[in-house]
Amino acid sequence: MKLSARNVLPGTVTKICKGAVNAEVQLSLKSGDNVVSIITNASVDSLGLKEGQNAWAIIKASWPILGKDLHNVKLSARNIFCGTVAKLVPGAVNTEVSLKLSQGTILTAIITNESAHSLGFKEGDHACAAVKASSVILGVE
Repeated sequence: MKLSARNVLPGTVTKICKGAVNAEVQLSLKSGDNVVSIITNASVDSLGLKEGQNAWAIIKASWPILGKDLHNVKLSARNIFCGTVAKLVPGAVNTEVSLKLSQGTILTAIITNESAHSLGFKEGDHACAAVKASSVILGVE
């Protein structure tokens, strides 16, 4: 399968907590980072998700919100990924920002040129990406 999403992060399901309609699913990524996804219970069942199972966290590049230092910031977003700005590709309207996370995993985000300018990102800078759990799609083979 080919996807248009830029971020397809392999991991293992470490926790599933079902609620009345939705479930919180945690993956431990190969990078050592954890990612939380909120999906419907029906999706958990149709994917056959079980703890210990391999799965992929899929995050479109337009969904992460970037910042310089989000370590101690209180946000409603469950997923905070920090790393180093590995690459900047400015375009006419947007800039593609590639963050190198632990273990070399790359997380790509698309932000406006105005945001990239106001944040003053340069290659090698420390940066963090915040991603809401409801913006993480899960996939299995």
